[in-house]
Formats: sequence, C-alpha cells, structure tokens
Amino acid sequence: VEFSYPPLKPGEGHDSHSLPEEWKYLPFLALPDGAHNYQEDTVFFHLPPRYGDQTTVYGVSCYRQIEAKALKVRQADITRETVQKSVCVLCQLPLYGLLQAKLQLITHAYFEEKDFSQISILKELYDHMNSSLGSTLLEGSQVYLGLSPRDLVLHFRHKVLILFKLILLEKKVLFYISPVNRLVGALMTVLSLFPGMIEHGLTDCSQYRPRKSISEDAGLQENTPRFDYVSVSAADTSNTNSGRGKGGRNMAGNHLLESQKANTLFSQSEKTYNGSQSSNGAVQRLKVPSRASPVSSESDWETLDPSILEDSNLKGERENTASEQAEDLLSKGVSSESLPITVQPQANTGHTVFVPGLISGLEEDQYGMPLAIFTKGYLCLPYMALQQHHLLSDVTVRGFVAGATNILFRQQKHLSDAIVEIEDAHVQIHDPELRKILNPTTADLRFADYLVKHVTENRDDVFLDGTGWEGGDEWIRAQFSAYLHALLAAVLQPDNEKTLSDFGTAFVAAWKNTHNYRVWNSNKHPALAEVNSSHPFQGQYSVSDVKLRLSHSVQNSERGKKIGNVMVSTSRNVVQTGKAVGQSVGGAFTSAKSAMSSWFSTFTQSTQSLGD
Repeated sequence: VEFSYPPLKPGEGHDSHSLPEEWKYLPFLALPDGAHNYQEDTVFFHLPPRYGDQTTVYGVSCYRQIEAKALKVRQADITRETVQKSVCVLCQLPLYGLLQAKLQLITHAYFEEKDFSQISILKELYDHMNSSLGSTLLEGSQVYLGLSPRDLVLHFRHKVLILFKLILLEKKVLFYISPVNRLVGALMTVLSLFPGMIEHGLTDCSQYRPRKSISEDAGLQENTPRFDYVSVSAADTSNTNSGRGKGGRNMAGNHLLESQKANTLFSQSEKTYNGSQSSNGAVQRLKVPSRASPVSSESDWETLDPSILEDSNLKGERENTASEQAEDLLSKGVSSESLPITVQPQANTGHTVFVPGLISGLEEDQYGMPLAIFTKGYLCLPYMALQQHHLLSDVTVRGFVAGATNILFRQQKHLSDAIVEIEDAHVQIHDPELRKILNPTTADLRFADYLVKHVTENRDDVFLDGTGWEGGDEWIRAQFSAYLHALLAAVLQPDNEKTLSDFGTAFVAAWKNTHNYRVWNSNKHPALAEVNSSHPFQGQYSVSDVKLRLSHSVQNSERGKKIGNVMVSTSRNVVQTGKAVGQSVGGAFTSAKSAMSSWFSTFTQSTQSLGD
C-alpha cells in the first residue's frame, strides 16, 4: 500500500506501507490475479471487520495500466515498461455499483494526470463520498446499480433457480471466470435475487481470520481501542468516513482508496447492529453468539443449537417481542396489504421497515428477510485472492459463496460442492445426492420457463431494455421474492406435504436443516399469514410440462448433452450428405441424359442413312 487517506493504522503517515493484520490480503484483492491481461477492470471484495463488534467492510477497486514512458513524472520505483495501479474504496455500505461508477471516473482522471504523486484528487473523492453517500441509499434501487438479473437469466436461463437453491442450502459454491468484473457482477447479481440480502444480509459475511503470522500479538488485539482509524468522538462517527489508500505490489503500484462510511442505520451515536432502541432512547443489548477464536473450531462457528431456540424463557420473550414488532409495523402503516405476494408481485416501494433480528443480528423486515445465510462462518467473498485459498478448507468456515479467476481454485473440486463456470453457464455439482435434491420440480420448471420467456420476449426492445417492468430487473427480483415468500408461507402450514412437493420434498427437508432456516423459524412472522402458501406455478401436469422436462434433461444431464451433440452433428452430416448425394445423383442423371441424347441422335442419323 503506497498511500491511504486517512491512514489505515492510527498514528502512522498516509504513505505507510504497513497493513492491519486483519487486512493483510488487501493488496492482492485490490489488484487481482491476471490484471496485466486487461487494460482496466473493476473488482468487488469483502474484508473482515477490524474488531468483533463491527461489520463487513465492502471494497471496490478500479485498476488500470499505463506505459511508463507516457508518465510526466517517473518515480524511482517504476522499473518496468508498464505501470499497474489500483484505486480502492473501503466502505461500510454495500453500494457496489454506485461506488464503481464514481471510482471509474476518478481513476481515469488520476491516470490522465500522468503523475501518481498528485494525490489531491483522491482526497477530494474521499470528501465527496462522505458528503454524498448515506444509509438512505440502501432504501432505493441505487443499491442494485450495475447488477442485472435480466442478463443473468438470459445467460443461465432456468439454471438461475438452481443457483438460488444452492445458496439457500448454504453449500460451498465457487464461481469462476476471467476478467474479474464479470465474476463479481454475476455473483452479486445472484445474491440480489434474495430479498434484502444486498442491503442488510452481508454484515457478517466476512468473519474470517487471516493465517497467523509470527508478528501477530494476540494479547495486543484484546487491548486495542474500538475505533480503528482515527480518534474521533462517537458523535463524529455518524458523519465520518474513514480511509482511503493507494498501494503497490511487485513494482507495479496498487492505489487503494479507502473510504469507510460510518454506519447510520441507527440514529444513536453508538453503533448497535445487534441491539434495538427502546422508546426512551436507551440501547437494549441483545445476546448474540460470540465470535470464534482464531485458534479454536468450537461450536461458535457451528450451526445454531436447536436447544437454544427451545428455551422457554427466550421463546416467551421472543414471541412477545415479535408481536410487539408486528404491532409496531402495523402502526407505522406497513400492513400486509402493502406488499401483495402474487404471481405478479409489485415492485419494492422502498417503505419496508427493518428491525434488528433477535437471533440473526441482521436488520429484518416483517417476513424475516433477509435470511441469515451469511452468518456464523458462511462466507461471501465476491473475489478471492490465491493467498486466501486456505479459507476453503478452514475448519472455522462452514461454507462459502466465493469467486475466483485463478484456475487453481477450479481444479481443486473437492473443496467445493458446486463450481459455477460463468463463461459456459455451467453449474457443476459434484455430489449425485445433491444433484437429486436440486433437480427442479415441474412447478419450478414452469417458474423458470416463465422468467426466461418474459426476458427473451422483451429482449429486442431497445427503448425498454432492462428498464421495463415485465422482464426487467426489478420484475425478476420481485418474482424471486414471491417465490421465497411462498416457500416460507408453505412451510408454516399444517398438512403441507402436497404443497411442499411443488418446491421439492427432498430440497425442503435439506433446507430445514440449515442454519438460516432455524434462525428464521425461531421467530414468528405474522405478515406471512397474508401470503399465498402455495407454489406460484402449481397446477395439473400437461403436455407442455413434458416438453419442459425433456428440454431440461437434455440441457443438463451429461447423457442429454451427448445426445444433443450427436443429434446436432447427425443433422449436420445429413444435410452435407444430402448435398453430396444430390450433386452426385444430379451429375449422374445429367451424364445419362447427355449419353442418351448422344445415342439417340446417333441412332436417328444411322436410321436416316439406312433409309436413304
């Protein structure tokens, strides 16, 4: 790291090269593998919080390269013909696309200066972001800027639902493609299909420890102050961003602009992600699971112990609080009718009220969304550097959704449950039993076909591309929201075997064993009583379903792919053979015809001469 503003470590200068131990992988994330193969690109990544009571740090990095001879001022450390540098923002708000848009402009302007010592533009960006970005942006559609479910459905088609279910089951899912921007874009777009996930569901998604180094002093960490960047008062933190930086790697610099937006989801001056505020303004602390020790793999990282949920005192307190929250939501005008859940759900109006979840520690809406998937050691790492490879087999990591551009990740298949090859839209699931669980039901196939048809039918509309309602990005997210709400409502119904079979009996059974289901089921969600508790595409089996099933089988199974390839090659050969046969038959016929004409004319002439 060549430069950071404010300094990454308190008491050190802006040009300090030292990194906090928790962020030792920062340079490798900001300037990813294979960056030299592209003139410019953007990467999203997640960093662990510096201290246990803080949340995920969201990183966006834009990198470019420039020929050294084009620089007006060539510094002593520039020894190669090409210079690579990266400008990076670290933020407490998951505004990936918005940060990317701002950062790309600044990175371009910074490189146009052709003098990397001109850092004033980076400081100006830091001040601008602090003044213009706030937690209110999480309530609108700007949080989804640059994430297109429409493009995802066009590329993966019905497999999008398989990806959705894989993550619901908290499996180890690895996304793979290069360049990195396509990787992080596809991965975060899949997550955007989960209601509230981008906005509030990733606050605990990067709770990992880097490999311990000899220099690390465990005792020192226990005595460090809570605020890790600059010493500011609690009142100041509500309006203060922390950090911007610039860094280097392998003689090709890596500019890390770090802008950590202070969390303002709560009005009180002290951060209380895991607390709620009573009417008199006092902060009520809620008991949440403690962090795992870096040297231990005890049950802190294991899935939630069901016995905790059955504690009568906690259960009584939970029910009272849940009912109070429901009444509070109704009193604020958020009735169950404001978000009708049908096959044609409405767009998110932005008036959803989020309250702290009692068990999950996440901000939840009246339906218990977002689900507590990325908690308790289930990681979300949009981009993983090769230096983080050990996390895939770490005993404190129970699962992950991660992205990689290095082929070494893809080759070690035993470390993941599924590998998603984005280039070919191929979802490779290693376990036959898991493949069976994720095999879509007839109702699921109808749902996926419904999405694909609406997206492809509106594909050529240049005026409404991606912005229209039906087949647009918001519409697709609304469909998945309706699907998930229907699944949750169906689970709550008595005698629901027939209803759940539409979602997949084996899938639902597996899902009920996950951490996110147990956390969700531990609270009451009265709003779901108004939701239709059946699959959005339930119905009688028909001929069109047979076609759908056949199409799915051919596209997905190895045998089906082989048959499909054989059919394509056979038809091609038939066409080519037909042409060849036509040419030879036609040629033979022409030759025979000319020979017959010649013989006939000869015969006629000889007959005439005989007559004479």
